[in-house]
Amino acid sequence: MPNVSSPSLPRPLLAAALALLWTALPAPAAEAGDDDRLKSVIAGDHRTPKYRARDRYRNPYETLTFLGLKPDMTVVEIWPGGGWYTEILAPYLKGTGKYYAASWDRTAKSDFIQRTLKRYHAKLKDRPDLYGEVTVTELSRSKTDIAPKGSADMVLTFRNVHNWMRFGYERTVFQAMYDALKPGGILGVVEHRGDPEAFQDPQALSGYVNEDYTIELAQDVGFKLVAKSEVNANPKDTKKHPEGVWTLPPTLRLKDKDRDKYLAIGESDRMTLKFVKPKG
Repeated sequence: MPNVSSPSLPRPLLAAALALLWTALPAPAAEAGDDDRLKSVIAGDHRTPKYRARDRYRNPYETLTFLGLKPDMTVVEIWPGGGWYTEILAPYLKGTGKYYAASWDRTAKSDFIQRTLKRYHAKLKDRPDLYGEVTVTELSRSKTDIAPKGSADMVLTFRNVHNWMRFGYERTVFQAMYDALKPGGILGVVEHRGDPEAFQDPQALSGYVNEDYTIELAQDVGFKLVAKSEVNANPKDTKKHPEGVWTLPPTLRLKDKDRDKYLAIGESDRMTLKFVKPKG
């Protein structure tokens, strides 16, 4: 910085020089991850009350800003279920980006899946003004075209890896997510985090998946791990429960048995991982 306080410089000129220097300095940078648009959507009255009640465990703002979500992205969400994250992602991307909901196989024989699919499509149909043009695709062992190949800026999956492991096609899904992304595209994974000292059940029947195993699955198809976050961590979760992760809220599979105990623990301890599809 130049020395503008020389005694030889007249006071009026000194003031002018200081003012000029001040205006030439760059404005302070915005806080990393600051996104008023995303904050507004998360705070919106359109969100289902029982979904909003889980924000303290799922931390949508912190999770999505950590992963690098921007409003002009093409984003694929894997298995949106009842639309917890759809209520955030679709309005956020509406008019500026593109949202693909890679949902369950429409021909699945499960009554639960069919009921959930029906409710999900009704949700989108009831509020086109809010959700815009959502493209619903399918993901299963045999249906992996979740978006046009190389078209997505980001793929997001929330607590799904254990489901793919249960049926033995987790590597197929990671390959599908890799194929959908552009070079340089981001994969965000949130999953129930298992005990690193425990053997990884190949089917993850407890719902917990070891972090190292999840990273290995992603790296095996070509992803590069670029960052981890503890935003969804819960040190109270011992990962040793009679009904696995479903012992904890929101499921509370034991119902009234030890209910207060499990409510005090809260939802599961979760890893939050950010991967990139390398360029070139």
